[in-house]
Amino acid sequence: MPPSKKQPNEQAPRALFMISIAASLAGMHPQTLRIYEQKGLVTPARTPKNTRLYSQEDISRLRYIQKLTSEMGMNLAGVEKVIELEGQIKDLQQNIDALRQEVKQATEKLRRDVEAVHRSYRRELMLLPKNEIALRKRSRAGRRPGD
Repeated sequence: MPPSKKQPNEQAPRALFMISIAASLAGMHPQTLRIYEQKGLVTPARTPKNTRLYSQEDISRLRYIQKLTSEMGMNLAGVEKVIELEGQIKDLQQNIDALRQEVKQATEKLRRDVEAVHRSYRRELMLLPKNEIALRKRSRAGRRPGD
């Protein structure tokens, strides 16, 4: 999977590379990086003077985009869709992981509750003397159906 786009609540990776160096590291022309930024495929950091700065994560993302376009023959619309779907898969996987954790916790709580109920049965059981058990058996045997 490609490096993800920066989310608002995530800390941005350290941006180190100006556009010419980033383009060189990614193996593409600086104008290509500008186009990718316009399409929203990459979002470089900006200095106070509005200079683009790319992080190592951005470089990895640019290489991934280049792989999709050059090796797999995708156009930028296809790349956008692939990245969008991969983001959805990542989100869904996180949801699945969270649900698995909830199920695990609920299962453990249920197991503890069942054990507690079973322990309470043992406290409620009373041993009866043998002669009382025999009397109860005889009294049940002497009953007629419907009594």
